[in-house]
Amino acid sequence: MTYESPRILSDRSSLAGLPDWVTNRSGESAQNVAFLSGASFALLDMILMQKGECVPKVLLANTLALQASAATSRLEGRMARETDIRDAFHLTPAGDALGPDGDMLAFWRATVRLSLRGSGWIGRVATQADDCLSDDVPHWIAEAIDAANQIGPLAAASDVIGTVVRADGRAERLACVLADVVLAKSLGWDHPLPLTAHHLKKAMLRDLRDGKTETGTAVQEALAKGAQSAYQVARTLTWRSDVLKAVAPKLRTRGSEDAVALFLREDAVAPSSMLSPRIQGTSTPMTGRAARRLCYRLVELGAVRELTGRSTFRLYGIAP
Repeated sequence: MTYESPRILSDRSSLAGLPDWVTNRSGESAQNVAFLSGASFALLDMILMQKGECVPKVLLANTLALQASAATSRLEGRMARETDIRDAFHLTPAGDALGPDGDMLAFWRATVRLSLRGSGWIGRVATQADDCLSDDVPHWIAEAIDAANQIGPLAAASDVIGTVVRADGRAERLACVLADVVLAKSLGWDHPLPLTAHHLKKAMLRDLRDGKTETGTAVQEALAKGAQSAYQVARTLTWRSDVLKAVAPKLRTRGSEDAVALFLREDAVAPSSMLSPRIQGTSTPMTGRAARRLCYRLVELGAVRELTGRSTFRLYGIAP
């Protein structure tokens, strides 16, 4: 038996959609890519720098981490789906090995929590590298940040990808992380956001590894498209979080306020482990029965959806 949630109503996000002159334009030339990237990153930066919780930034980061996990899995030749990765991470019992899919999501969730502020930030980024490359990461980052001031953040991000894959052709995820770090640091963001992996192709990485400089423009276009995709995800999440906040006063379950806050942070919520016996991140108790009833009620109100289609081991969330 499968479970199908009611359809969430049409998109009425308070954030404007990307203009057609951004989404309907392809790169092709370095000049076009520069134009597209400037517009795309400016729009994304505008919403990320807003004060308050108009845009659910933690939820956005967690959602993009899931998408980046699937994208880097493809780059590494494993082809894991988002659904498999999400299940491995959220449904594996505490203390058990997550497996390669769950580990991939854990890696990206750790990446989006890296602080790029204060002293020691380069060392924190280096912890994401395998031991054989960790000593090289500080030099690569420093070199890329310096280059960003001369040739621009996108070109520097593309270059650092090439540097990493030439050192180790199997370090695809590290290459994506360092590119994300270069972009985030250049734009003044506190944390990296997973943008690089989503539109990269394995052939691009091979060309960069082989020193084909003409590939740089295609890689930069992929980075610009990553910013566009992130903006669209932010737009959807902003609307869906507004829906959840609007129905929250209708909830009568004890602890529902903390539960709503959890849904506004996590891309997926497992009632049996994240709401019960205590709501994750709080000391608020909730029985398993109350957790299930709360999720059913939120689905009924059109505020969240069941993500798996299963009758057991369900996950709920507002993420797309």
